[in-house]
Amino acid sequence: MPALNPLRPHTETLANGLRVTLRHAPNLKRCAAALRVAAGSHDVPLAWPGLAHFLEHLLFLGTERFPAGQGLMAYVQSHGGQVNARTSERTTDYFFELPPQAFARGLERLSDMLAHPRMNPDDQQREREVLQAEFVAWSQDAEAQQQFALFNGLAEAHPLRGFHAGNRDSLPLQQPEFQQALQGFYQRYYQTGQMTLSLAGPQGLDELKAMAEAFGSVIAKGETVTQQAPIPLMDAPDKSYQQADERRLDLLFALETLPDNSAEALAFLCHWLNQVKPGGLLADLRERGLADHLKAQPLYQFAGQALLHIEFTLPATVSATGIRGRLLDWLGFFAEQDWNRLREEYATLLQRQQQISSALQLARLDSEQREVGLSEPGVTALKQILQQIGAVDNFNGPWQLPEPNPFLCAEAPTPNAGLIRGQTSAHRGLRTFAQDRSRSRRERSPMQFSQAWPDNGAEGAIYLRWRLDPAPGSQLQSRLENHLQPLREDARQAGVDISFSASGNEWLLKLNGLQEPMPSVLEHVLKELTKPDAAVSQAESTSVALIPIRQLLKALPDHCLGHTANSDDVQPLWSSARWDGLAIGLSAQAQAAMGLALSRIPGTPDNQLTPRSSILAQHLWSNVDTASSEHALLLFCPTATQELADEIAWRLLAHVCQTPFYQRLRVELQLGYAVFSALRQIHGQTGLLFGVQSPSVAPVELLQHTEQFLNRLPELIHTLDDTSFNAQRQALADQFSSAALTTAQAAELLWQGKLAGRSSDYLTQLPEAIVRIDRTALLASAQRLNQAEGGWLCLANSASPGAPWQAAK
Repeated sequence: MPALNPLRPHTETLANGLRVTLRHAPNLKRCAAALRVAAGSHDVPLAWPGLAHFLEHLLFLGTERFPAGQGLMAYVQSHGGQVNARTSERTTDYFFELPPQAFARGLERLSDMLAHPRMNPDDQQREREVLQAEFVAWSQDAEAQQQFALFNGLAEAHPLRGFHAGNRDSLPLQQPEFQQALQGFYQRYYQTGQMTLSLAGPQGLDELKAMAEAFGSVIAKGETVTQQAPIPLMDAPDKSYQQADERRLDLLFALETLPDNSAEALAFLCHWLNQVKPGGLLADLRERGLADHLKAQPLYQFAGQALLHIEFTLPATVSATGIRGRLLDWLGFFAEQDWNRLREEYATLLQRQQQISSALQLARLDSEQREVGLSEPGVTALKQILQQIGAVDNFNGPWQLPEPNPFLCAEAPTPNAGLIRGQTSAHRGLRTFAQDRSRSRRERSPMQFSQAWPDNGAEGAIYLRWRLDPAPGSQLQSRLENHLQPLREDARQAGVDISFSASGNEWLLKLNGLQEPMPSVLEHVLKELTKPDAAVSQAESTSVALIPIRQLLKALPDHCLGHTANSDDVQPLWSSARWDGLAIGLSAQAQAAMGLALSRIPGTPDNQLTPRSSILAQHLWSNVDTASSEHALLLFCPTATQELADEIAWRLLAHVCQTPFYQRLRVELQLGYAVFSALRQIHGQTGLLFGVQSPSVAPVELLQHTEQFLNRLPELIHTLDDTSFNAQRQALADQFSSAALTTAQAAELLWQGKLAGRSSDYLTQLPEAIVRIDRTALLASAQRLNQAEGGWLCLANSASPGAPWQAAK
C-alpha cells in the first residue's frame, strides 16, 4: 500500500507578499492550482453591481502573449484537464488541473492572464452579452429565484440583499466612470497582497515552491487591503427568521461577532444536523410526519458574520408547525454532549475524503485553510454558535447520538487468499485441485477482476450491471435510490462513492474510491437493494431541478439504449435479471473479502455481450420536455462501427473540435453560455457529443450552427500544420498513459471497453493507436461524420424540424 498523502499542506508567504500553500502528494496523477483573490462581488462600488464577476469573465479572453485560442482555457482543454473560476461575495477563485508535464505552462498562462488582461471595448461588449444571457436564465429559473429570496429577511442595506451577477443595465461600458472603476478594482485587488496560491501535485515541495515563485514574479506586488466589514445581518433583535410555502420550510439564523474557526465549527454542526440515522433530528421529524428531508448549510461567512440555512422538505398537506421547536430541542441535546467521539469520527471521514480527493479538490480545499476536523478553538466557536441560535437548556428528547459509521472502522485483515487451511508460506506456489477448480470458476465468472490496472494502490472500482426484462419504472428507480441514501452517505464518508442508475432495461451499480471498505460496502448495498421493502420507501426525492442542458445530458443514455415496457414490481425484475461485472484495482485481499458480497448478487450470472441497437445513417430527434423557456440541444454522433480504429479517429476529432467549437458558438456567435463538445462513451458506444443552451436561439437554429461547424471541420484539419497536428495528437495520447489516468478514469474506460468487446490490453492500445493515426485517416473520419454514417441522435426541448429528421420512438 503506498504512503498516504499528507493531511496538511506547507504554507508560507513569499518575499513579494504572495501567500502560498504547497501540497506534495505522491499518489496524485495530476497537478492543480487554485488562486484565491481576496475580493468579490461585495467589494465593488455600489454604483456598479456585477463588476467583479464581469472582470473574472474578461480575464479569460486572452492576452497579447496568449490569445484566446492559446490561453489557459484552450490549453487546459487540449490536455484533457479542468478549468473554471467563481466569483463569490468576498473572494474570486481561479482553478485548473493538468498532467504534471503540462502544469508549469498552465501556471504561466494563469499568471499572464491575471497580470496582463486585455480589456478592449469589443471584448467587453461581447462578454457583457454573455452575462446578460446568464442574467435572463437566472431571472427565469424558479430555483435560483427561490434561493435569492432566502435573503429577504436580512437588513435591506446588507449587500446580500443586492444583485451582483451583472447585466446590461449594471455594466454601462461607455461611461468613463465605469471604466475607471473597473481599472481601479483590478489594480486594488489583483496584486500579491490579496492573493493566495495553492498548488497540489506529486512534485516535491522545492519544485512546487519554484513554480509558485515563478508565478508570483509576474503579478503586481502589493500590500494586503482590508476589506470593509458589512453592516449587521439583521436590524431586528430576533436574529432569525423563516420562510414557508406548501412543501418547504426555510429557517435562517443570522450569526454575528463569531470568533476565528467558526467556519470549521459550522461545518461540524451541519454534518451532524444532516445525519439521517435513528435518534437524530430528521428521524424524529419523519416519525412525527413533519418532514421528509432536511439540509443544513452556511449560505454566507465573512468577518465574523454567518448565515446558517436549514431547509426542510415537508410531506403533502402537512404544516410546518412544531419543526422549529424540535430543532432547538435537538440543538440543546447536542450542546450538552461530549463531542470527543463525534470529533474523532468527523476527523477520520475528512481524512478519508482527502485520500480520494483529486489534485483540484485538494488545491481548492487548501485555499480555504481550514483544520482537518474540529479543533479546540473550533469547539469554543461551536458553543458560541449554539448559544446564538438559541439551543434550549432543558431538552425533552428522546434523542441519541448517531451510531458510528461502520465503514470508517478498519476491518481485521482476511486470511491470505493464496493459502488454504493447512498451508503456510512455505507451501506458496503449490496448488491443489480445489484451488485450480476455484480459479477456473473465477475466470469464467461474470465478475471479471481486471489485470489491466495495478492492484497495489489505495483505490479501486467495482461495476455491476443487470439486464432486465422489462425495464424498471421511474417511480421504482426513485424509491430504490431514496432507500439507498443513508447507506450512500455512510459510504461516501468512508471514501467510497456509490452510483445506482437505470438506462433502458439495465441497472448499473458503480463503486469508486478506497478499496479497503469496498467489499463491505458492496455487501451492504446488495442487501439493501434486495430487501422486500426496498422498493416501497415513500420518501420523495428532493433533487434540485436541473437546467435544461443537464436534463438532456441525464436523458441521453436512456435514449441511446432504447425503451422497453416498464415495471415497478421489483421482485420479478430481480428474478429475471442477468448480471455481469468488472472490478479494477482490487488487491487479492479485497477480492477474497468480496466472496460473501458476490454470493448475494441477485439474478443469473451472464457474461455474454449484448448486441447494441444501431441508428446507422438515421437522423433521430427526441423531444424532451425540460419545463423551461431556455432552449437546449444535444447532438450525439456515434461511430459507424465498433472497430477500435473508428473510436480512435472519433477521439482525435473530439480533441480537435473542442476549442474551435466553443470559440465559434460561445465567443463569436454569442449563441449561449453553456457550449461544449466532447467524446462520450455510452453503453460501449463511442460518439461525438455537441451541446448548447441558449436563452434566445431555438434548437433548430442551434443545430444549423452546429452543422455549419461540422461542415467546416475538414477545412479546420487542413489548416493545422504538421507541428500542430502532431502536438495535438500527442497531447491526446498522453491523457491515456498509465501515469496520467486515475483509477476512476481507468475503470470507466475498461468498463466501456468491456461493453464494446475490446481486448484486455485496451488501455495499452489506446495511446499507441492515437499517435499512429494520420491526417488522411482523420479527414476520412470527418467525412463519415458529416455523412452521418453512424447516425445522428438529437435531443432538444422542441419538436422535430422535419426531414431528414425523424421522431425517435
